[in-house]
Amino acid sequence: MNWNVYIKGFKSFLSLEKSLSDNSVEAYLHDVNKLVEFLEFKKYDLSPKDIQLQHLQEFVMWINEMEMTATSQARFISGIKGFYKYLLLENVLSVDPTALLEAPRLARKLPDTLSLADINKLIDAIDLSKKGGQRNKAMLETLYSCGLRVSELVNLRISNLFFNEDYIKVTGKGDKERLVPIGNVAIKQIEIYRDEVRCHQEIKKDNEDFLFLNNRGSKISRIYVFTTIKELALIARIKKKISPHTFRHSFASHLIEGGADLRAVQEMLGHESITTTEIYTHLDREYLREAIIRFHPRS
Repeated sequence: MNWNVYIKGFKSFLSLEKSLSDNSVEAYLHDVNKLVEFLEFKKYDLSPKDIQLQHLQEFVMWINEMEMTATSQARFISGIKGFYKYLLLENVLSVDPTALLEAPRLARKLPDTLSLADINKLIDAIDLSKKGGQRNKAMLETLYSCGLRVSELVNLRISNLFFNEDYIKVTGKGDKERLVPIGNVAIKQIEIYRDEVRCHQEIKKDNEDFLFLNNRGSKISRIYVFTTIKELALIARIKKKISPHTFRHSFASHLIEGGADLRAVQEMLGHESITTTEIYTHLDREYLREAIIRFHPRS
């Protein structure tokens, strides 16, 4: 049983053809190596071409007995499915043994959201007299106004601000660009930061177009945004566990509660599937009750 050649090829495929990060590649390889570990434990002398569905089902039972969470089990299965898709592409085999392999069902966890009052408390907790205060205010107003991912925020460029049209251009997952509406409050705070604070900074080479800069003149980091929000939550005495993504959840939730069309929210968030958007639409019971009373023919 020699899996090393196939695993090595899979690693090259993920790195070169799929252009995955080192961490993602290692995660995939870890999943496949766990299958190899199972085969060795069971003393099955099988190559990847010999594996059948029943062996994979045994593997799933084995990792389940190890008391792994449903999420971990689903990740292992996803990694192994990816490995066999690669083998199919390479014509190593003609039938995919993972085709009928089922992963455990994962509960759809509703994301935490903040009320508008809590959003305001967080932003009001920013000390504008401190260095970086105005930048942080513009940063959080943009997160909430546009529902951005943290990576989209830190990579936002001045050349992609179209304030005359009330839009910004954002580069999301898979380098896909989209236009996102931006509100007047966020525009005002960005303009104050850009025209009264940022313009006095010494900016490092190749960072000239990034909007939000750290004190050293480079674009802000993801970690800085996370840390800033956690510190503000402590000052504002907000006990929920929050992150930059909480602003994105809240953005979507508040739009839906205000009557926005789900498809429009999908476009603004940059989701390929509307099913993903539905997870963000944390509709409270009062909103649902009012919707039923207003639209149900028997109400």
